[in-house]
Amino acid sequence: MSTLFPNALALWLAQLFTAIFLAILFLQSGMDKVTDRAGNMGWLQGHFAKTPFKNMVGLMVTMITLLELAAGLLSAIGVGQLIVSHTSGIAFWGAVTSALTLICLFFGQRMAKDYAGAAVLVPYFLLSMVALMLLQ
Repeated sequence: MSTLFPNALALWLAQLFTAIFLAILFLQSGMDKVTDRAGNMGWLQGHFAKTPFKNMVGLMVTMITLLELAAGLLSAIGVGQLIVSHTSGIAFWGAVTSALTLICLFFGQRMAKDYAGAAVLVPYFLLSMVALMLLQ
């Protein structure tokens, strides 16, 4: 049985598209937290009001913003590396940082007892796991 595309091209496209997806996801989310910090802080202070983290919202927003921007930048630089040199090292670290960021977000949602919000993160986490396997 023959295929229309060689396996190497299919793998490269899967690597490229997952890295692009993660770059868009985390750059947009991180930049939103930078440009609308007050709005995010206001919402998150209410969100975490009944949790042990109620007095650490500012630190948590700063940390998650840095993680999201790092994940997005590494993924975006990884896209460039995939295109130019067909290597996936930087994109791999973007996927690692993406997974770590999603674990932090998931933990926060569970602590806030926002189970629906935590569930929304699961497909993104699964994509980051696929990205790790594709980019290894």
